[in-house]
Amino acid sequence: MDFKKNLKQYQELVNRELEKYVETKKCPEEMLNCSMEYSLITSGKRLRPILVIATYEIFKKDIQECMPFAVAIEMVHNFSLIHDDLPGIDNDDFRHGKPSNHKQFNEATAILAGDRLLNNAYKIISKNLENCKKQELAKKLRIFREFSEAVDKMILGEFVDTEVEGKQISKEDLEYIHKNKTGALLVLCVRMGAILAEASQEDLDRLTSYAEKIGLAFQIKDDILSEEGDEKILGKPVKNDEKQKKCTYVSKYGLSNAKEILEELIKEAIEDLQIYNTKAEFLVELAKFIKERNK
Repeated sequence: MDFKKNLKQYQELVNRELEKYVETKKCPEEMLNCSMEYSLITSGKRLRPILVIATYEIFKKDIQECMPFAVAIEMVHNFSLIHDDLPGIDNDDFRHGKPSNHKQFNEATAILAGDRLLNNAYKIISKNLENCKKQELAKKLRIFREFSEAVDKMILGEFVDTEVEGKQISKEDLEYIHKNKTGALLVLCVRMGAILAEASQEDLDRLTSYAEKIGLAFQIKDDILSEEGDEKILGKPVKNDEKQKKCTYVSKYGLSNAKEILEELIKEAIEDLQIYNTKAEFLVELAKFIKERNK
């Protein structure tokens, strides 16, 4: 498999789909729409919507059913990034190598752009519930519930993360933050793809285990990059976690141990997928990509 080629194809697919939801007409709220577009149509990795699609494809090939959910999760992700960068939370001036939303526009506009992206995600999913047959409706209502629960977990994780800045916390609390702040949405993506494709409970459990591991691994890798990443490649300053006295896997365990934990998580995540052979080849390579990425 040419992973980079496949990843780019997925990214282009998601970008085309996202562009359908961009509002360009002249209106009183035009600047708000521009603020939303500025963050949504960007150079992001699109890992979350790609996880929805790639998981779905293990079981079914007609991906149109899962595309609204892929778009919705990317909107939620961008809502979280806009709000993360705000002065009251992480106070970051750059995102993806360009000014953060509140720097490009203003703080009020950034807050409202994030709010509207979150709301639009729910609008997309709720519209998808219309005219569903009974069995299909039950499946999508389950996803709607899990979607809401995961977004709530993400917000709770972010809150706890801000509350413990500068404090020494337990291993359990650190894992709680990472599993919720970052992991919850990644787990949701895999579960949405599997549920939409009507995977068995056994498959759902196995894929959830995979997602939990790559979710934690993703945040640990972020912690590592924040410590030793290349600022030009990352598109944002490094060592911000250290400046804000955040408790991370690097500060808690040391850089070398954090890398060992990351390595083990990715190894175990890949083992979860062995039963699917080539059907899950992309997800296997995606796990490796999470470990090896430089931004």
